[in-house]
This record gives sequence, C-alpha cells and structure tokens, in this order.
Amino acid sequence: MSGGQASLQEEQSRECRFLSYMFYQAVRDQKPVWTLEDMRTMKCFYWEENASERCYSPSEAMLYAVVHDHRPYAQHLLSHYPEEALRVPGEKFCCCPSSAPHLAMAVTYDRRDILAMILEVAHQRRPGLGAYIDRTGCFHLEDGKTPLHLACELLRAETILVLLGNGASPRIRDGKGQTALDVILEQLWDSKVNVESKKRCLDYLLLFRPSLQFKMKAVLQEHPGYWAALLGEDKYCYLVGRRPATLYLRAMQTVLQCLPPAHFPRSVQQLPIPHALKPLPAHYKKLQPESMQHM
Repeated sequence: MSGGQASLQEEQSRECRFLSYMFYQAVRDQKPVWTLEDMRTMKCFYWEENASERCYSPSEAMLYAVVHDHRPYAQHLLSHYPEEALRVPGEKFCCCPSSAPHLAMAVTYDRRDILAMILEVAHQRRPGLGAYIDRTGCFHLEDGKTPLHLACELLRAETILVLLGNGASPRIRDGKGQTALDVILEQLWDSKVNVESKKRCLDYLLLFRPSLQFKMKAVLQEHPGYWAALLGEDKYCYLVGRRPATLYLRAMQTVLQCLPPAHFPRSVQQLPIPHALKPLPAHYKKLQPESMQHM
C-alpha cells in the first residue's frame, strides 16, 4: 500500500470516528427523539474498527440514553423496540452475552425513571423476569455483580427496594461469593461513613428474606459487641441465628411476598397501613412513569 493510500485511509478512519461520536454527543445534548432516530439509522454515524458498515441498534442507543438520562429517547426506544432495546449490545459495548447492561447502567448512574421504564417493559415482555433482573454483570469489569449488588455497593436504598420488589433475589452471589447482604455488612464493618444510609439498605434487604448463610456472618459472630451496638440486639441476634425475626419484620416479609412484582412500588403505597410502617416514605416519587403504564 502506498503512503498516499495509507494517509487517505487514516483520514477516512478519523472522519468515521468523528461522525460516530456525533451520535453519542447528540444523545448527551438531549436532542429531540426524531433527530436521534434519524442519526441512529444512518450508517455514516456508526464506526467500529474492522467491522462492516452498519447503524446503531436500539440496544446500543438505549445504553446512551441511560448514561445521559435522556428519558424521552429511552421511552421511545422501549415503546417502539421493546425486545431489541433490552438485548445485550455488541462487543463494542459489552463483552458478556448473558449480562443485563441496561439495568446495570441505570443503577450505576441512578437513573430511577429509566430503571422503572425498563422494569415495566421487562414485566410485559419477559415472563421469567427473575432470570433477567438477576443477570450478573461482566465478570471482567464488575466481578459478576447483579444490579442488586451494584445498588448495595452504591448505597441506593430506594433502588434496592424497587429491585427487590420487582423480583430481584437477595440470595444470588457475585464472582467473589458475596450476597447483597454481605456487600452492605462489609461496608458497615469497613467504614463509619454514611452509617444511616447503610442501615437503611440493610433494612430493605431484610424485608425480602435474604439467606442468612452469608460470608460476613463469621465477622458478626466474632464481634458481637460492635454489631449489637450498631444494629440493635434484636437485629444482630436475628442475623446470627439466635432469635427469630421481630413481629414487624415477619409481618412485612409476609405482606411483601404477596404483592405482585409488576405493580411495585405502587402496591406498597396502597397498603392499608400507616405510612410510617411502609418501606417507602409517603412523599417518595413514584418510580413508574405514567407514560409507560399503558404501553
């Protein structure tokens, strides 16, 4: 290949990369949905080295919408391409075909409204929602964490409750063998920062009957004074298996187990009990957008 040809190919490659970045930038800048869809379906805006020319898939565009909190675009993609938008994107975006990157991204970036849209579509389109919501993340980047593990790691208490209420399992272990309960207890053990947020995350987990066989149990048993003072005697003894759950906890575990996941968290707010006893505070913003309810 001559020097001139090599230079021309390099120039073309730079131009393709620039055009590819333009779509990302357009989503970031919250451009109108129709503009984004025009760009997404034009082959000139997609670039990947050593790949055939093509356009962005709804799944790839959905990742951009999550990252940049472009709710109208996320809603459009989920409304018009409900199956395609939640598929695992190509290797350019995700290397693990069994992961759920859109859920993981929504949790990581704290995109609660988009998370609600994803769960709503998943309830409608994926009968085995548990298998979807409990998918582990990339083992190369996230140690096989589920969205629930990520929410615990980031102390997103309300997101933890929403994931659990929508069917996420608190018993699944990540690549390190940790349950979601281990993640929270490890944080309580390692640092005195944000203790109240960590304890609230722990309380939400306990509402959904996590397995009491967890790695941190040995640490709890070896330091009873520390943990009893931090969590309270009743909760500590329950975690280490010395006492049953309190009457309130047992009652709430039973009630929440009966609520249909597809209607969570609205179903919690509609419970005929005092607001002070409900897991979500009365003023908390409903996580299921009205625009998605009749899709």
